[in-house]
Amino acid sequence: MCGIVGAVAQRDVAEILVEGLRRLEYRGYDSAGVAVIDGEGKLGRVRRLGKVQALAEALEQQPLAGGTGIAHTRWATHGEPSERNAHPHVSGDITVVHNGIIENHEELRVELQAKGYEFVSDTDTEVIAHLVHWHRQHCDSLLAALQTAVRQLRGAYGTVLMDTKDPSRLVVARSGSPLVLGLGLGENFIASDQLALLPVTRRFLFLEEGDVAEVTRRDIRIFDVNGAPVVRDELESDVSHDAGDKGEYRHYMLKEIFEQPKAITDTLEGRIADNHVVVESFGNGARAIFERVEHIQLIACGTSYHSGMVAKYWFEALAGVSCDIEIASEFRYRKSVVRPNSLLITLSQSGETADTLAALRLAKASGFMSSLAICNVPGSSLVRESDLAFMTRAGAEIGVASTKAFTTQLAGLLMLVAAIGRCRGNMDADTEARLVQALRSLPAHIGETLALARDIEALAEEFADKHHSLFLGRGDQYPIAMEGALKLKEISYIHAEAYAAGELKHGPLALIDADMPIIVVAPNNDLLEKLKSNVEEVRARGGILYVFADKEAGFKGDATMRVMPLNHVDELIAPIVYTVPLQLLSYHVALIKGTDVDQPRNLAKSVTVE
Repeated sequence: MCGIVGAVAQRDVAEILVEGLRRLEYRGYDSAGVAVIDGEGKLGRVRRLGKVQALAEALEQQPLAGGTGIAHTRWATHGEPSERNAHPHVSGDITVVHNGIIENHEELRVELQAKGYEFVSDTDTEVIAHLVHWHRQHCDSLLAALQTAVRQLRGAYGTVLMDTKDPSRLVVARSGSPLVLGLGLGENFIASDQLALLPVTRRFLFLEEGDVAEVTRRDIRIFDVNGAPVVRDELESDVSHDAGDKGEYRHYMLKEIFEQPKAITDTLEGRIADNHVVVESFGNGARAIFERVEHIQLIACGTSYHSGMVAKYWFEALAGVSCDIEIASEFRYRKSVVRPNSLLITLSQSGETADTLAALRLAKASGFMSSLAICNVPGSSLVRESDLAFMTRAGAEIGVASTKAFTTQLAGLLMLVAAIGRCRGNMDADTEARLVQALRSLPAHIGETLALARDIEALAEEFADKHHSLFLGRGDQYPIAMEGALKLKEISYIHAEAYAAGELKHGPLALIDADMPIIVVAPNNDLLEKLKSNVEEVRARGGILYVFADKEAGFKGDATMRVMPLNHVDELIAPIVYTVPLQLLSYHVALIKGTDVDQPRNLAKSVTVE
């Protein structure tokens, strides 16, 4: 979601801050701003509605010099997108940027107004600026003022503050919204994501929940939630990311769709040997935990929730272990019963999804045997706070609509099914060998499917004037239909929903007409004949069908049914392969509709607030 970058250095930092914001644009935002303290202790601030480029152009006309500064991209929560609501916010000598939501901002606003503070924005963030300014008058340092202020804040925040009376330092606090410190030589940095700082450092400290820190050019002091000094481990990043490099592709999303064969190859590397999955790929002690697992609880949001839905079919059918899947925002706000020897598995591309993190923290106190995170970002909060972790190795995913992060999650989950099934004695060697062979063939099968891109582009033309669509699948293809519907609505803004095909007679048939395209995923499996009956129900009511089908499935195209044939694949990996043509369809429909493919309206890449 929102992006934060901060720096304390001897050199001018405005360009570093703006470049950091560019590298966080994929998160989604509606305004951007930067503030810098110059050598005379004067604050310069520039804010603009819209893209970081608009901010950069404003800085060409109004340059900011100085070695201490903070910058921000805002995704509106409280107050409309506007320049006056853009960060940084100022109260006297105090300047602040903030990610998250201050839940008690209204009562704090009333208290601060009673003390004489005037609010010039509609944001909850301005409360932090005034509150710290008030406490700074009664504390001997900016750090102490922030430590006092955070005791009054309820909600989620990653916040950075500076004081024009003391430009030698920045202070930061983290609660529910990630912050990372970047270590330089005679300079230090702060960001909400390490990607923002890769041009200036590869050495990082990740703040833990409740941490408050003071950052100067040569020193970093960190204090835990109780105010005690703590040391956080230094990590060196091996992440490679160039926010400006789309290569030969028009959009990041298309690039990332075509990166899937390599991404899955990277996910599998070193984790399958001969005819089995390496159990230790899931962390030290994984084997002992997997041997005791009697139930699995999957927690996720959005696209990750769909991967968990597929995994439920796999865990129960292949590993013989009962499994539930629940949306994180629902799980965390209801009373649930934890079954004996339950393993909690959290799924997140970023590892910073607020609801998923909150669910993990709740579950830790609820009696789960252990926790495992499946994630794409090493060092993220979800990874650090889980007992076990599996990195999907998808590489940086910039497009808001997830593609390769989803398919690598599925590949990782299928390996996990094999590992748990074998440890529990519920999967025989032949089944695991078949599963491993299917995984090995997966990059090649996806490559073959990508070769259909031109045909799918032509098919997309038929969606140019459509406003609604329906996706159908059965069994483990039902969640894939849900993912296809999500992709189409995310980036083309066509209303799309998915149904288990067997549910057609229970309501959706009422929607069928020639203006409602019906997209069907149809691998050659045990449910094929049932699915064909559902397809005929649609045809009988005048629906136009678009069927992505196994070449051996026997579908014949005509005026009411367009058939896109796919090569036969093992049904174990069919959900992963059949995802790819739906990604391509949504991409090409979005192009026709003229939408912003990589940064669709109202959406963010990493949802770090409720």
